[in-house]
Amino acid sequence: MQNAVPKQFLELKGLPVLMHTLQAFHNYSGTIRIILVLPENNFSLWEELVQKYNFKIPHKVCPGGSTRTQSVRNGLKFVEDEDLVAIHDGVRPFVSKEVLVRAYQGAEAHGNAISAVDLKDSIRLVDESGRSKAVNRSKYRIIQTPQVFKGTLIKKAYSSLTVIESFTDDASLVEKLGFDIHLVEGDYSNLKITTQEDLILADSYLQRQ
Repeated sequence: MQNAVPKQFLELKGLPVLMHTLQAFHNYSGTIRIILVLPENNFSLWEELVQKYNFKIPHKVCPGGSTRTQSVRNGLKFVEDEDLVAIHDGVRPFVSKEVLVRAYQGAEAHGNAISAVDLKDSIRLVDESGRSKAVNRSKYRIIQTPQVFKGTLIKKAYSSLTVIESFTDDASLVEKLGFDIHLVEGDYSNLKITTQEDLILADSYLQRQ
């Protein structure tokens, strides 16, 4: 992002990105328990922002780890076995109620539900020598969050790790245990803000709303 302020704290239409994200889950259901995993050195900044923006949505702040995997594992300490657990990127502030409904209902029925969308562009597979070949994009999906799991399943997956490996998503860890992964329809507007260009797109999306 090339910014001194972490991307999740950048202001977007009068509110930090992360607050938009928490608001999306709260709008879906006011009974959801929100566990916010942050680096410990961001705790004081987050508290300042909560006060500055008079942010009232209930949530629990949990210290993260040096990797995404460690951070999720820390957050799962506050999860009960009977819970449905949605793991979501803090910088995806536009997750819709429709996506959340599909994800939660899918996890209730199948044990897990992973938001995904079709590829729009053609893709090529590049081998170690640098050669490429065309592949059928209809066989591939772009994976998003939320990724929702029954508490017993996701806690079992993380407790199976004797050494904390780094996984880019939680479905990969569950799949490693031998479980099938259930995909549900995501949304192209469920943008992950990682670059300056993404901020421009996000601002445009909010203006249209």
